[in-house]
Amino acid sequence: MAGNGSDSLDPKDFGDFPKNLLEFADQFATDDDCREYLIRLRWPAGFVCPWCGGTRAWRTIRGQFFCASCKVQTSATAGTVLHKSRVPLRGWFLAMWLACTQKTGLSAAGLQRALGLGSYRTAWLLLQKLRAAMVRLGRERLSGLVEVDEAYVGGQEAGVRGRQLVSKCLVLVAVELDGDRMQRIRMRHVANASGGCLGQFVNDCVEPGSTVHTDGWRGYGDLQQAGYEHHVTPTRGDDEITAAEFPHVHLVVSLLKRWLIGTHQGAVGAKHLQLYLDEFTFRFNRRKSRHVGNIFFRLAEELVVKEAITYQGLKSRTGPSS
Repeated sequence: MAGNGSDSLDPKDFGDFPKNLLEFADQFATDDDCREYLIRLRWPAGFVCPWCGGTRAWRTIRGQFFCASCKVQTSATAGTVLHKSRVPLRGWFLAMWLACTQKTGLSAAGLQRALGLGSYRTAWLLLQKLRAAMVRLGRERLSGLVEVDEAYVGGQEAGVRGRQLVSKCLVLVAVELDGDRMQRIRMRHVANASGGCLGQFVNDCVEPGSTVHTDGWRGYGDLQQAGYEHHVTPTRGDDEITAAEFPHVHLVVSLLKRWLIGTHQGAVGAKHLQLYLDEFTFRFNRRKSRHVGNIFFRLAEELVVKEAITYQGLKSRTGPSS
């Protein structure tokens, strides 16, 4: 069981956040500094035992909580994404700082060098855990006018046309609009462009009653019945028409491909693509934020409310949603 974090937490209640790397290093100089920050995030109203719900506990010399009710010791990281990590908390915090401040993101090789980690696998696992935490629990669905289309991520393949899928990855993209201005986005790696995949994506990501703008693909045929205002613009499979009629999705996909090539040299397999889509979405949706402290705060908050993910769990991922 993870922590008891709440969306009602306000970053301002945690004081001024560091404005640069030197201030960050001073504020989080030790693992104890990082641990106290996580404790405040996980139990903002005071300790609550994740096992029995008790609120009375004693701190041990190792910084853990000994529950007076069930007599079980609990740490600030127990059952969370940080559970049993061999990377010191300072390393986690620096990785989060870099993830929140570097516009192009991090590669595992770059993080390994920055933290002086002994293995590439450790850096890769840490980054994958951070990516998994970038999807906020209970996040609001897109609303208003939402542009939806599909795109392929991967190299060009001779003889592959339309919505056929060989080795390229099919990604669904939804862009929330305010006039011509893009607001939030959602992305999902899917197995195919069937009505089931498309309908589930829209239902998960877009608030009913919203206007959903799609092309004429029959997979979108049930959206109106599902409670959406469905605006259809036939493109007849023409790439130029698609780019003109769905410019916002087209731009987001272009930025995604550029990011995957620039930061990760395109070396992202289908098995883990969704985690990279989640990171891109996290960055895009916070592109206008002026305060890195707010972004860092929300990422750290998710780390203590989400359950642990293991290396074997990541290795056993099956790929796209079906």
